[in-house]
Amino acid sequence: MSAIPQPDAELIQQCLRGQRSAFQVLYRRYQGPVRSTLFQLCGAAELDDLVQEVFLRAWKGLPKFRQSAQFSTWLYRIAWNVASDRRHALGKARSHPLSPPLTLATGQADLTQLHYQDLVQRGLQALSLEHRAVIVLHDLEDLPQQEIASILNIPKGTVKSRLHHARSALRTFLQTEGVQL
Repeated sequence: MSAIPQPDAELIQQCLRGQRSAFQVLYRRYQGPVRSTLFQLCGAAELDDLVQEVFLRAWKGLPKFRQSAQFSTWLYRIAWNVASDRRHALGKARSHPLSPPLTLATGQADLTQLHYQDLVQRGLQALSLEHRAVIVLHDLEDLPQQEIASILNIPKGTVKSRLHHARSALRTFLQTEGVQL
């Protein structure tokens, strides 16, 4: 039998008492979703550095973490800030979005599936960061709209509106690429 996972709040208390191993548990628990979110928001370039930046900010910010908040929501907020900071740092150097390189997860990937994944990735890259964040957090990370509102510090109605517009823009992009929906 596997051990019952420690609640985040308990691990945070251990971190605040200086137990770095507790933060390693939090890192292992959340690095996959954080990496996935950052990949969808920023692409593959500098992904490892961005993930490291999120967890470095989290470690440094733990003393200010409100225990009434959910750790995952707080961590996604940090990931959003890191993604936003990266986009601002890139500034207007790029006049068009670049699609991240497609990496093969398996040796025998179906080419049709890869084609559609690439199209969706390019469609996401064509969205504004604000619209991309909402669709990634809701449709890909499966977070509820209220949590997304907390992460992005916007009203729930704005989340709904951005989600509607992002889906519509993505649908239009895919249709212009010849995908039958």
